[in-house]
Amino acid sequence: MVALLGSHTIGQAQCVTFRDRIYNNASDIDAGFASTRRRGCPANQGDGNSNLAPLDLVTPNQLDNNYFKNLIQKKGLLESDQVLFSGGSTDSIVSEYSSNPSKFLSDFASAMVKMGDIEPLTGSAGQIRRICSAVN
Repeated sequence: MVALLGSHTIGQAQCVTFRDRIYNNASDIDAGFASTRRRGCPANQGDGNSNLAPLDLVTPNQLDNNYFKNLIQKKGLLESDQVLFSGGSTDSIVSEYSSNPSKFLSDFASAMVKMGDIEPLTGSAGQIRRICSAVN
């Protein structure tokens, strides 16, 4: 799962998904990083909700290990990303990927293949949820 979350080295997030993180002055976010992100994401709920920010400031259009380097520097845009490097069991994996890009890319490729082998339920056995967190 840590390798798969490395896909967040590419892409963007809407302000509404990270506003609380950049304005709560928590100890798990770099103050300069939060300040930079505030420029494009107003504090008021509703203002700029759809404004976009890259998940990785350094190489936002390249699949690489900068995502993991960012986490070590407390520069994870999403809380769900930063929790990977917060004193828990995944810290060692994040550290390894940050210093070994080929290990990350290899593990990422393997994880994508495994995920591709998952056979989702289809037809009457499956369900497309209108709200992801609730059964229809």
